[in-house]
Amino acid sequence: MPSIIVVGSANMDIVTRVSHYPKPGETIFGQQTSFYSGGKGANQSIAAKRSGAEVHFVGALGNDFFGNELYRILREEAIDLDGMLKKAVNTGLALITVNKAGENNIILSPGANNELLPSDLDEIDWEAYEAVLLQNEIPWETNACVLDQAKDKGIKVVFNPAPAVQLSPETLKQIDLLILNEHEATSLTSIPIRHIDEAKAAAKEIILQGAKEVILTLGLQGSLYMNDKMEVVECPAYPIETVDTTGAGDTFIGSFVVRYLLKQDILSCLKYASAAAALAVSINGAQKAMPSAAEVAAFLAEKGELVT
Repeated sequence: MPSIIVVGSANMDIVTRVSHYPKPGETIFGQQTSFYSGGKGANQSIAAKRSGAEVHFVGALGNDFFGNELYRILREEAIDLDGMLKKAVNTGLALITVNKAGENNIILSPGANNELLPSDLDEIDWEAYEAVLLQNEIPWETNACVLDQAKDKGIKVVFNPAPAVQLSPETLKQIDLLILNEHEATSLTSIPIRHIDEAKAAAKEIILQGAKEVILTLGLQGSLYMNDKMEVVECPAYPIETVDTTGAGDTFIGSFVVRYLLKQDILSCLKYASAAAALAVSINGAQKAMPSAAEVAAFLAEKGELVT
C-alpha cells in the first residue's frame, strides 16, 4: 500500500448553482447553495485514500465551525491528521458558482491556509513516505521547504501548480512529476492549447525547462503524459454526463499517484485516473463525488477495461 504525505490546503466550498454567470454589476438569483468540504490538499488526500493509499495530510484550519467540520470529515476518511494545525484565523473558503453546463468559477479566500509556515513542518518524518503531493494554495515558501526536504530525503515529488504559478528551471528540476491542466500549462509556457499537438508542444517545453515527467489533463480531450526521454502516452477521456466539474482534477491526481506508486504502466494509470475523474464529475461536490477503488474498477469493467 503506497504511503503518501500531502502538504496543502483545506477549504469549505460554498457552491451556488446558477443559470448563467453574472456580468459585471449584474445581480442574479442562485438556484441552490450547498456546503462541501474541499481544498486541493484535502481533495487529493481523499482521492488518494479512496484509491488505496495510506495518507498523511499536513495543513491548517481555523478554530471555527468550518474548521471543526473539515477536521471531522477528514478523520472519518481515516486520513492521518497528526500534522493538521489550528490557526487563529478563519478556515479557508472557496466561493464557487456552477452553471447549467456543470462548469465552475472559483474564488479562494485562503484564511488558515496562508498561515501554514515552513516552521510547521519541523516534526515531519519525511523518510516514512514514498511521495509528497503539493499544490499552490499554501505559501510558496512552505512549498519550497517541502521541495528541499524531499530532495534531501530522496522521496518523490508530485506537484500540481494550481492556481497557476510560474516555476523556475531550478524548481522544475526538484519535481519528479508535474500534473497540470491546459490553462496552467499555457501560463507556464505561453503556448495556447486547443488541440493535442499544442499540448505535446507545451509538455515538451516543460520537460526542456527541467521537469522529469509531465501530465497534461485536457478535459474532454483526455490526458497526455511525457517524460524526459520524450516518450508520449495519450489517453482519451471517458464520456459521461457532467453535473459538476469541481474537484475533477484533484480526483485525477490523487487516483493517478496511487496507481503510479504501485508501478502500473503509465497508460493503465491514466485510464484509472480518467475513470475516477469521470465518475467524480457525475455527482455534485468535490470530495463527496470522489469514487472508491472498487467503483472505479466497476466503471472500467463496464468499459471492457481490466484493472490489476
